[in-house]
This record gives sequence, C-alpha cells and structure tokens, in this order.
Amino acid sequence: MTVLTRFEPFRELSTLQDRINRAFRESYNGSDRDDSLTTSSFAPAVDVYEDEHKVTLKIEVPGIDEKDIDVQVENNTLTVHGERKIEKEEKEENYRRVERQYGSFTRTFTLPTTVDTESVSATYDKGVLKVNLPKKAEAKPKQIKVNVGGVNGNEKSIEAKGPSKVA
Repeated sequence: MTVLTRFEPFRELSTLQDRINRAFRESYNGSDRDDSLTTSSFAPAVDVYEDEHKVTLKIEVPGIDEKDIDVQVENNTLTVHGERKIEKEEKEENYRRVERQYGSFTRTFTLPTTVDTESVSATYDKGVLKVNLPKKAEAKPKQIKVNVGGVNGNEKSIEAKGPSKVA
C-alpha cells in the first residue's frame, strides 16, 4: 500500500527558529519557564480550489473558537488571522509531549481580479474554515452560439463554450 506524505520543507526551519527565539528569551529574561506553548506562531494547512463560479479556501483551524478568527478582504488581498489558546486548566509542567501548535497565525492570499470581493462569505464547521470567493459575472464562462454559413444559404448552428470576452 502506498502512503502519501505531505511535504513541508519549512516545518523544521520554523521549529528551529522557535527554539532559537525561546533560547534568546530565556537568556535575556532569566526565565526557566517554557514559553513556547503560548508564544509560537504557526501556519494552518489550506486547500484552494476553483470552479467556474467561485474560488474556495478550506483552512484547518481545529481547536480555535470562531470568535478568535478574523477574515478580511482589502485591495484584492484576503487575510485570515486567528489564535489558538492553550487551555489554562492544564499545568504546563505535566505535559509529556506537545505537538499541537499554539499561538497566533496569519495567512494572506492575493485574489485574482475575477473575484467579486463584495460577496465573500465564510463558514466555520468542525475545525475547518471555508471561505467562498464568488467570481464576477463577467468572469464566468458564457455559452456562445456560432452560426456557420453553408452552401445555398443553408446555415448550421454550433454551440461553443468560451470566455465571455470575444476579441
């Protein structure tokens, strides 16, 4: 059986940067406490797909309250910002292993000019933020009827799909 593994070339680099930052904080603050649980940042996984009517983003943000997620569109740029907070009831020193990442994140996407930025919508369900970016009406494919002139004035009609702009 073949197993597909998601390739993330910068994951180790980000972890190394977090460890170096923590070492500097501890040396300058004189703190023995491990702040990496509350001060790191991360980038949630995103799926982007497009059809003839819209562009859709699915962002994995489990464990984050919807009130801690902010979605903004400005100048054809979509920005998603959020924060995963550590549960305060649990004591940090009791952890054996921490693999979930906590802290804030920001993901920014440049939108194509075909997106209608006035009609953007977002839903949050089961840890997945889904952002729908509908396309402008003029950007959607349009059915064009092509008439073909025949011999002796007989004409045939051909249906063709093509872009809405004809050069």
